[in-house]
Amino acid sequence: MNALVPLPVLLPLCATGLSLAFGTRLKRFQRIISVAVLTAVLGLSVALMIAADMNGPLSVHLGDFAPPLGITLVADRLSGLMLTVSSAVTLCVLVYSLGQGMADRDEETPVAVFHPAYLILVAGVSCTFLAGDLVNLYVGFEMMLVASFVLLTLGGTGPRIRAGSTYVIISLFSSMLFLTAIAMTYAATGTANFAQLAGRLSELPLGVQTLIQAMLLTVFAIKAAVFPLAAWLPDSYPTAPAPVTAVFAGLLTKVGVYCMLRTETLLFPGNRLGDLLMAAALASMVVGILGAVAQTDLKRLLSFTLISHIGYMVFGIGLATRQAYGGAIVYVVHHITVQTTLFLVAGLIERRGGTTELTRLGGIARAAPLLAVLFFVPAMNLAGIPPLSGFIGKLGLTRAGVADGSVWAWILVIGSTVTSLLTLYVMAKVWNLAFWRATPPGQAADGTVLESDDDSDDDSDEGPDRMRGTGDEGVRARHEPAGRAVAATLHGHAVTTTTKLPHLMVWATAATVALGLAFTVFAGPLTSYTDRSAAELIARVPYIEAVLGR
Repeated sequence: MNALVPLPVLLPLCATGLSLAFGTRLKRFQRIISVAVLTAVLGLSVALMIAADMNGPLSVHLGDFAPPLGITLVADRLSGLMLTVSSAVTLCVLVYSLGQGMADRDEETPVAVFHPAYLILVAGVSCTFLAGDLVNLYVGFEMMLVASFVLLTLGGTGPRIRAGSTYVIISLFSSMLFLTAIAMTYAATGTANFAQLAGRLSELPLGVQTLIQAMLLTVFAIKAAVFPLAAWLPDSYPTAPAPVTAVFAGLLTKVGVYCMLRTETLLFPGNRLGDLLMAAALASMVVGILGAVAQTDLKRLLSFTLISHIGYMVFGIGLATRQAYGGAIVYVVHHITVQTTLFLVAGLIERRGGTTELTRLGGIARAAPLLAVLFFVPAMNLAGIPPLSGFIGKLGLTRAGVADGSVWAWILVIGSTVTSLLTLYVMAKVWNLAFWRATPPGQAADGTVLESDDDSDDDSDEGPDRMRGTGDEGVRARHEPAGRAVAATLHGHAVTTTTKLPHLMVWATAATVALGLAFTVFAGPLTSYTDRSAAELIARVPYIEAVLGR
């Protein structure tokens, strides 16, 4: 079974080479290989999760080089669960993107690069979850960064280049800080292997330990978009294509949370910076949800709710108890699914109504009841309405805070409750404006092609095809038969409104909704599994013995 551990990384990398070699000429082959590989990765992830739960952590030293020289990959309960959820989500998003590309007749470069970049992103995520040392963790981050820049800037439009540049600058800064932390750690201990560091870091002077811990937490907080290191997120994600935004918002920020969980439990037990983490958690909750309240664009609103709900996970890490870690893990897997679903729904709303600006939407509940259901279920799940999985995760964190009984714990319990109520208010606002009220007069008619002028040289055009009085004077409207795309949405140049949404996009979104509901139906086994994961994280011994063999 140990031989399976590297495959979630190797399979997408091998498929990337095949996709680049043949995919630009054989588009169908490119689609088939991407779906087949991600399906195989999902099956492997489930197998690793079950094996790690039954037999303990699995580890492999690539090339049979022992630590600290070799590359070590480890699959324990936490990494197995994260791999499984991330594989399921990335597969659903891939199917969604296939539906969008086929509906828009997206066949040309640079959209042909989407599949290789997406596979590299999946390999980077898998590498991060399985990494058994800091260097390999850094490699996983860089794989994600390279793929992310390609995906964020698909089509080369002005807004996407600007957003991608901001993302890359922040990511490069965090990478430099990460490299510095790795160098300091290696200089102080002589290793970057997690299992060896678990024993050697405690022998260092307290000041050195705290400095290394603070640097690593800063790196991971940037990746996770923890306030005040989250200013880059609301401007970077909303400009990307819907499937890219969905997988970034749902998954990539949780990679940072996973790294915080792993390092705080394995490398730095004792919760020295717990108060700092809880302060950051409270700030993320409050600032994020207040930012969401102020938004009128659906994608930006969801970006701010993402920042806010990262605070719940950091709350659990800051408490540093078994119950808190269990609640945080439940909330991580819940949020990956729900946040991805909401951004996929936002893409469907944009295709149905021509915009994600809430002031120009309305009447969707009557015109597209299935789309309304696809939004309503994850929206209530995000708000934490019983008995959905969002409520289960929040309840676990609240019980952990009450059991802790400290001042910071009680402040976070109150703050999380207020944030949950404000989240419900925000979701109700979206429902009332976009779904429940009557269709506003400025909403684009069916078959309207909305083409961005961001990259054109004639922005001063005052022609009659401008949509005056709608707040969209920078967008041209032209009428084509419903469902025909003049330029592909993935390509970044146009959106065609249509009452008949592509079936693959709808069913992929429905699958993520079902996955979120499955966490509710199987809440008992899920919470039991996460409790065992939390116990394993705190114990540390099973992980260390699996890697070092003693």
